[in-house]
Amino acid sequence: MPRLLGVDIPNDRKTVISLTYLYGVGDQTARDLCHKAGVDQNKRARDMTDEEISRIAAILERDYTVEGPLRRQVQQNIGRLRDIKCYRGIRHRVGLPVRGQRTKTNARTRKGPKKTVAGKKGVKDLK
Repeated sequence: MPRLLGVDIPNDRKTVISLTYLYGVGDQTARDLCHKAGVDQNKRARDMTDEEISRIAAILERDYTVEGPLRRQVQQNIGRLRDIKCYRGIRHRVGLPVRGQRTKTNARTRKGPKKTVAGKKGVKDLK
C-alpha cells in the first residue's frame, strides 16, 4: 500500500480513485495531480514507482492544502464563526443545520434521535 501524507491509499484501485482517499482531494484534483506529476491515471496504485509517489507528494505539499492542515483550517473557520456569534456560528454551537435546511421534519442527522415529549391532557381529562 503506497503511503501519501500519512495515509495508506488502496492498492487495487486506479491511481485517480486512490488519490481521492486523501482528505481534500476530490475527482478533479486527483486528475490534475496525475496530469502534473505525469502519472498514468489508469495505472493501479500498487504499480506506481517510488519516484511517482514522491512527485505526487511534492506537488500536494507545494500546491494544495490537504489532510491535517486542511482539517485544522476548517475547524479554525468554524471556531471563528462561533466566537463572533454570527448566525452560522450559533447553529454550529447548537448542533443544528447551518445552511438553511428545514428542521421541523428533517435534520435527524444533526439533531440526533427523536426525544419524545409527553402530550397535553385533553379538556375532558381535567374535570
